[in-house]
Amino acid sequence: MIAIINGKVVTVTGETYERGTVLVENGKIKQVGSDLKVPEDAQVVDAKGCWVMPGLIDCHTHICNFNEPSTMPGLYDGNEMSGPIQSQVRAMDTIYPEDYAVEKVRDAGFTTLYSTPGSGNVIGGTGISIKLRGHTAEEMCIPGSEQMKFAFGENPKRNYGERKELPMTRMGVGAVLREALYNAKHYSDQLLKAEKDPSEAPKPDFRLDALVPVVRGEMRVRMHAHRADDILTAIRIAEEYHLDYVIEHCTEGCMIKDVLNEKHVRCVIGPHLTAPTKMELINRTLKTPGVLAEQENITVCLTADTGSETQFLPMTIGMLMRNGLSEEDAIKGVTINPAKILNLSDRIGSLEAGKDADIAIFDGHPFDSLSLCRGVMIDGVWYKNTL
Repeated sequence: MIAIINGKVVTVTGETYERGTVLVENGKIKQVGSDLKVPEDAQVVDAKGCWVMPGLIDCHTHICNFNEPSTMPGLYDGNEMSGPIQSQVRAMDTIYPEDYAVEKVRDAGFTTLYSTPGSGNVIGGTGISIKLRGHTAEEMCIPGSEQMKFAFGENPKRNYGERKELPMTRMGVGAVLREALYNAKHYSDQLLKAEKDPSEAPKPDFRLDALVPVVRGEMRVRMHAHRADDILTAIRIAEEYHLDYVIEHCTEGCMIKDVLNEKHVRCVIGPHLTAPTKMELINRTLKTPGVLAEQENITVCLTADTGSETQFLPMTIGMLMRNGLSEEDAIKGVTINPAKILNLSDRIGSLEAGKDADIAIFDGHPFDSLSLCRGVMIDGVWYKNTL
């Protein structure tokens, strides 16, 4: 057993203990509290003066997917750019455990990430949740955590417009997506009929087969959208096909906060440190996470997006707090909220008995640029411990 004692224990979903104890056994959190009896044979780690938290989560990255350094400049493994509909491709097939970002990001306190295909296509394929441990994709990936990637706005429009191919416009992006979903719905209906009458079985279609759980509401969709009109188009199409969706980036979300609140939208906001290299980023503001988190029905997660930049996300969150994001919402934005987005809140995102022992320990406020992450544990195993 491992006992982490004397730290400020932030459980996220329950009480915060100013001088708390976390007991870990067999890779799981056994107990959390302030007056716990520590077994004599426990390995004791004194976290006096430190914050003890759930391992941080960035639920929108391309770590182990785009790869750092890039193997082919300008051609990242995360975008299969041979056509706008690539629902059949899987990020797991490009997971590279030796990615430069893994150690950097883990040392900063992150224990779980979601690695998604890029936004070069209208449908980019499935991403997957990974824990930052192991030397094979199978050791890193969390089975059953796949979600489908859609993209709106300038990325797919620009990539295919340059080729004079559909989609060249925002109208084209919407049309291409609707057609794919329409065909997938029809394909799904045929599969259901074939369960009773095999003669109704459709001709196998690998792309449509990958979209069947999407149109049945069994697989969540992650929809890249920056501009307010793109966000609304994404929601419009999601509602037409009864999709379970999350808005990625949501850059101009603060302009339509009432609509997002009414629709109980879940969003992943960021990155905030990149230049406005596209016109659809021109209205980005550090106030957006705070504005949206203040709404009663909007779930806010925070991301650094691409790769090793995630190591700087805690400091970036400090900047967001200076611009209106509350401490509670800041903590939830990289713990329990992303765990919920990933459908993994029964395992990670808070310090509770029975959950995975994924823990990060900071020697000061976790979002202060002067604080250091001193301890990182994943599934009860120390990957960093300088306490």
